[in-house]
Amino acid sequence: MKPKEPANLTEERVSRILAKVREHDFRLTPQRLAIIRILAESKDHPSADEIYQEVRALFPTTSVATVYKTIALLKELNEVLELGFPDGSNRYDGNRPYPHPHAICTKCRKIMDPKISNVEELSEEMKKKTGYRFSFHRLDFFGLCPECQKKS
Repeated sequence: MKPKEPANLTEERVSRILAKVREHDFRLTPQRLAIIRILAESKDHPSADEIYQEVRALFPTTSVATVYKTIALLKELNEVLELGFPDGSNRYDGNRPYPHPHAICTKCRKIMDPKISNVEELSEEMKKKTGYRFSFHRLDFFGLCPECQKKS
């Protein structure tokens, strides 16, 4: 079973996303709603294929293109964070669609969102030391998760 947000937080998140989708006059199909709900609930950072498999279980005629188009729409609305990796795979965070640290297992590819204090201070320090005006940042830590450590 995939870890999910408490129901009330999920519903708030889904409501915020739906409001933005409606505000921009995008169609809201049952498949699109299912994709939004999967992204809002998931703490696993699913791939597009994982989202597709979940949606297809509910709506068998859904195409993978529907998943990618919905993800692209949500990215455009800043309601999903895309995590790209060197191997060409992408994972998506619709639960916390803003820059935040990730702990990524190099063996099983599990991704966790630890709550880390001082991330904003680090961003401000980088700005002061480099003179850059950052529009986005990504802070990823790679290693073995506790489960994979036990297996090794």
